[in-house]
Amino acid sequence: MDYLLRYRRMTVPKRYAEFVALIAISCTLFLFLHTQSLTSRLREMEDRLQPPSSLSAASGLSGNSISQVSAGANQSHHPDENNHHHQQHNHQELIGNLHHTYNYLKSTGQMQTLKATELNNTRRAEIPIIFFNRVPKVGSQTFMELLRRLAVRNDYTFHRDVVQRLEVIRLAPERQQELAEMVMDLPVPSVYVKHVCYTNFTRFGLPMPIYVNMVRDPVERIISWYYYVRAPWYYVERKQAFPDLPLPDPRWLKKDFETCVLQGDPECTYSQNAVHEGIGDHRRQTLFFCGHGEECLPFNSAGALERAKYAVESQYAVVGVLEDLNTTLSVLEKYVPRFFTGASSVYFNEVNVLQKINKNSFKPPVSEEIKNLVRRNFTKEIEFYQFCKQRLYKQYLATQLPRK
Repeated sequence: MDYLLRYRRMTVPKRYAEFVALIAISCTLFLFLHTQSLTSRLREMEDRLQPPSSLSAASGLSGNSISQVSAGANQSHHPDENNHHHQQHNHQELIGNLHHTYNYLKSTGQMQTLKATELNNTRRAEIPIIFFNRVPKVGSQTFMELLRRLAVRNDYTFHRDVVQRLEVIRLAPERQQELAEMVMDLPVPSVYVKHVCYTNFTRFGLPMPIYVNMVRDPVERIISWYYYVRAPWYYVERKQAFPDLPLPDPRWLKKDFETCVLQGDPECTYSQNAVHEGIGDHRRQTLFFCGHGEECLPFNSAGALERAKYAVESQYAVVGVLEDLNTTLSVLEKYVPRFFTGASSVYFNEVNVLQKINKNSFKPPVSEEIKNLVRRNFTKEIEFYQFCKQRLYKQYLATQLPRK
């Protein structure tokens, strides 16, 4: 037995044991250095996301400059110091949202595999034409003016649909094909803008364009629409375009949003799965991404939500967020440079002009209590908005990582 034990000890030469130990030490050193590299990259990301050097450094401006456009109607009702405080609060909220997305990606291990190329659907486009199927009341008038000015700078042509007496956003298949063929006949490169649901060009054997759009907090958006269609200048413009249009009831014009909600007015009753046609059903932001099918019609439905998410993820190059134009412009410049190079500079250098577009000075403030009451019926619409915002931040973070 002693002989057997001595034999077993002799089967592992001393040099072999040293060799195994050397390999173990080398592997440990490699893993340490690799971990240090990852840690260094993550720390670099964290440093970039610390206010004020993250978003502010990226654009040279505060995080919520666009809020002056989206909430411009409220500014005449508040002192300047209140506006400043409001903008600071929103800036911190935006920084927090970006931090939240970063921390989530970090905790799930996605930061290590994040790649801007994989998040960029522009590479899938088959023709240099932007199809901007704009959602109403998400700052799209301002965005259109920005596109007009960039057309001169970046050498493309700008086109928009004509003002219509009755806006039709959900089209029959033959009308969809007519629209797609008309867009494909535009000179390249071009931008085409229209209030219309997401239209699948490849369904008709046509090249895929570059899809872009904007979204906004759903409740803020319906409040904006409510007062937009009651603004005096809105009816002046409509009357000039269509003189035979009847004037609305003065009582309807004077009714404020809070009263409309509390009295259960049909205009301010947001019933789940309710179906309405036309652009007048302004409550459904998802409709512009879900598509033209009847399954997209029910308000706040799970089916419309999932279809809208899929379209954004698989088709849209960028879906911007009105409340965070800094990040939106930064992502557009990175992901669609042919059209959006210099977008931040053009917007912010001419911000005083762009802020006046569609500004509604007749929009009064709405209490948070009323907003929270309305939000209860907008769960799926809010989820879609948050989904678009997280995707935008994910695209932004991917551009901040060192190239692999």
